[in-house]
Amino acid sequence: MYAPEPAGPAAPPPDDQPPAGPPSGGRLAALRPRLPSPLEEIADDRLAARGVRLLLKRDDLIHPALPGNKWRKLAPNLEGRAAGSPAGDGRPLLTFGGAYSNHLRATAAAGRLLGIRTIGVVRGAELADRPLNGSLARAAADGMRLHFVPRATYRRRADPAYHAELRADFGDFQLIPEGGSNAAAVRGCAALGRELAGAAQTAVVACGTGGTLAGLAAGLPAGARAIGIPVLKGGFLGADVERLQTAAFGGRRGDWHLADGFHFGGFARRTPELDAFAADFAARHDLVPEPVYVAKMLYAVVALAAEGVFPRGSAVAAVVTG
Repeated sequence: MYAPEPAGPAAPPPDDQPPAGPPSGGRLAALRPRLPSPLEEIADDRLAARGVRLLLKRDDLIHPALPGNKWRKLAPNLEGRAAGSPAGDGRPLLTFGGAYSNHLRATAAAGRLLGIRTIGVVRGAELADRPLNGSLARAAADGMRLHFVPRATYRRRADPAYHAELRADFGDFQLIPEGGSNAAAVRGCAALGRELAGAAQTAVVACGTGGTLAGLAAGLPAGARAIGIPVLKGGFLGADVERLQTAAFGGRRGDWHLADGFHFGGFARRTPELDAFAADFAARHDLVPEPVYVAKMLYAVVALAAEGVFPRGSAVAAVVTG
């Protein structure tokens, strides 16, 4: 998350009560969002020197407990699941994540707000006997049942046979994939692209599982493009984004590509160079970048601008996913 700004739209309230505004749907009133999320222009001399305007798409302000892409991905999957609603079927939500997963924490918060039980399958059996870190402690406090598994087992997270084993242990559940990325989530993220229509020629977003990029690119108007910044190394994400777009829309959609080389060693890895950049960005703009996704994305924006990737006279929207 970002620290509050000295000017601009007010930050959401500190508790989990969402800001005033229309709900996203009758059964998701507890998750009512602030939409469209604010779009803030900031003056950064590194981009200005290239004739490029920098906009921050503040998806981190959509909902205090489910910021950014987490709301956009979870809300379509939770339609009709509010406790006591006619469509609610009593099944828990089961999903997957690592020890610092924002998705696990957001799913737990959504479950608490909607009165739905949640189960989180956590990568790393060795963590079961250790004190919970802040992310997992928050998920547990929101009622999530944490199930720690060996890393080899976790690699089976997309295997239907493993899902059957989990159902044998926990009973039936609604499965939400790692990172919340499925066809419904991608269609939900397409609204992000539509909200940027006419504002920027390029949208840049950090990528974990690729669902936000898949939807963002599909929702952008003709002539605009999306650039994804993978925060994991491996070079596999392009195929995943295409697979998600095919599941959601029947094929590849929009003008998008990935800019690799900004993962700084892998997921949740940091270097002195990245930390120095984040500290400098905070000093310049009174905004503290979230380190796992947002700092890497903003570093990439500045580096790509220096390489001349963005045309002079254009605007770049950097999506702050929270």
